[in-house]
Amino acid sequence: MTTRWAILGPGAISRDFARGLAESQHGVLFAVGSSDPERAADFASNFNAEVSGNYADILARDDVDAVYVATVHTGHADLAVAALEAGKAVLCEKPLTHTVEETTRVLDAAARSGRPFLEAYKFRFGPLADELRTIIRSGEIGELRHLDAAFGFEAPERTGRLFDPAVAGGAILDVGGYPVSLTVAVASWAGLELSASVVEAEGIVGDTGVDESATAQIDLGEFTATVGTSIVEDLPSTITLRGTLGVVEIPGMWGERDSGATSLTVTGTGEAPRTVEVARVNPFMLEADAVSLAIAEDQPEIPEMTWAESALVASLLADWRASLD
Repeated sequence: MTTRWAILGPGAISRDFARGLAESQHGVLFAVGSSDPERAADFASNFNAEVSGNYADILARDDVDAVYVATVHTGHADLAVAALEAGKAVLCEKPLTHTVEETTRVLDAAARSGRPFLEAYKFRFGPLADELRTIIRSGEIGELRHLDAAFGFEAPERTGRLFDPAVAGGAILDVGGYPVSLTVAVASWAGLELSASVVEAEGIVGDTGVDESATAQIDLGEFTATVGTSIVEDLPSTITLRGTLGVVEIPGMWGERDSGATSLTVTGTGEAPRTVEVARVNPFMLEADAVSLAIAEDQPEIPEMTWAESALVASLLADWRASLD
């Protein structure tokens, strides 16, 4: 089968998605939608998409099978719900929405529609994620105890959507979701109950009114996590996952825009470190093909990022942001 994709929101990350889609086994870029039809047409021309138009035009088409939602955060919910109600499969950029209530609205729409829906946390896909899942589930590092993970970068200037509270800017929603989603992922892979809370947090809210940097402690019972984020400072990208029998370290966990991390090191108690190298792959390609597979198999949920996990991530991000008020 060939999945005919539409991009909704022709911005920078959509260009990365379009390039990844070109490498996919099952998808092609067919259409582009935007609030500005001229911008959509220009993007479509650059990436050889057949049609373009405003959002309503694209969602009304019977020849669009799936949409990639990549607008500013505050635009995700309305477009995702409209696409689901139009019978399209949906891949929505993270964060799914900027509030728990809006996330619930989208997930309810997905359940009603029966169409595949996926929140796009790209690190959950690919050979490195497969290796980490296998290590956790095998018991090689024992029972999980603590995760240290952060994602931060220094924005070149304090302007634009990152520093605009009107479109839910700030570090926590932009990149803080990565370490939070990883926390939820490893807990899920270990078979732990998906119940967590933010028990301690601190951060800096800048003059623009958005959180510029923040840290938090997340409690999942005997398993805990320390997470950090920033849009004004580069933070170490090595993550460390500790268990009762060993430790996993992953350097450059978040990879590049078009590729994921390519190695991890496992150190068991009293054992020499074991390094695993994996192939470099395009995660946008993998996300798109996961949606195509779900369409073919008529499966609304995609196991790499379940709806329950999206709901828990949204709740933790909301609590983290609220703790800084």
